[in-house]
Amino acid sequence: MATSHFLAAAAATSSSSAAFRPPLRFLSLPPPSLTLSRRRPFPVVCAADADAKETTKPKVPEKAPAAGSSFNQLLGIKGAKQEDNIWKIRLQLTKPVTWPPLVWGVLCGAAASGNFHWTAEDVAKSIVCMLMSGPCLTGYTQTINDWYDRDIDAINEPYRPIPSGAISENEVITQIWVLLLAGLGLGALLDVWAGHDFPIIFYLALGGSLLSYIYSAPPLKLKQNGWIGNFALGASYIGLPWWAGQALFGTLTPDIVVLTTLYSIAGLGIAIVNDFKSIEGDRTLGLQSLPVAFGMETAKWICVGAIDITQLSVAAYLLSTGKLYYALALVGLTIPQVILQFQYFLKDPVKYDVKYQASAQPFFVFGLLVTALATSH
Repeated sequence: MATSHFLAAAAATSSSSAAFRPPLRFLSLPPPSLTLSRRRPFPVVCAADADAKETTKPKVPEKAPAAGSSFNQLLGIKGAKQEDNIWKIRLQLTKPVTWPPLVWGVLCGAAASGNFHWTAEDVAKSIVCMLMSGPCLTGYTQTINDWYDRDIDAINEPYRPIPSGAISENEVITQIWVLLLAGLGLGALLDVWAGHDFPIIFYLALGGSLLSYIYSAPPLKLKQNGWIGNFALGASYIGLPWWAGQALFGTLTPDIVVLTTLYSIAGLGIAIVNDFKSIEGDRTLGLQSLPVAFGMETAKWICVGAIDITQLSVAAYLLSTGKLYYALALVGLTIPQVILQFQYFLKDPVKYDVKYQASAQPFFVFGLLVTALATSH
């Protein structure tokens, strides 16, 4: 649930922020427009100027990549091609590259329950739960985060859809509501399908959505604090989807809550990786991300320490409960991550962030599955 939601990442005032509309309050979001308004760049022009500019296409921002990738655009990552197809832009806002951790979290929860069977019904339930966690609620999380980050993105990545004007305000607001309501609706459906007396999956989805909102939006805006914000992000990407998958097929137990909360510390470390590329804008806007607060060198070691120490601690716990082979497997999956940290991330966390995450995170997520299988026996 998110941002990977349930939740599954900092806007403040800057010299250019006066051109933006004030941040939107969650409870005062206007109802979605039934008609798609013309996409317009920020700052928003007045009605009198609209007709005169009706045929003027938004200019590509100066910082836009010279030659973007269509594949990167669909995944919602750096190096994206400038696109004018509204549905591709909508997909880009949901950042599909962040969905897999939450989908994987549901799988781990189902495995940890010990009650998942490869029947058509159980597979269908898990797929619906993955749709809720990934495309719907993580998509909601990423879209609302980009909405409240539109002024900082104007500094760090001005070519992104919202600050560049590739998508209008009404279209963004509509997307936020549609994804949120779809996610909550699927959560309620899963509770009925599973025969729950208490709608636990619906409330997990609701809690994850609220966490996503206060992570991105003022006045709380958890992401302004590097520790709290990144831990909340880690919990959204690891703990909440795991709990949903386990609740769908079994019962949440105290040891699972402890283990997934511990894994959320590793999620904090993974979230820090994404803070390095935004250090310029964060510093300009006074946001206390860990790279800003501690400097890049110290933050690098906080990041890898949170990831590695957490996994070794979980391995020690599994060993203490007699799960020797699972503990050894988890250690074996941690070692390549340490090697890749020295090979890429610790050398240059900005230059090699994508390469590091692409090569190291598969070992991390398989470690999650090893832990889930260990707790199911």
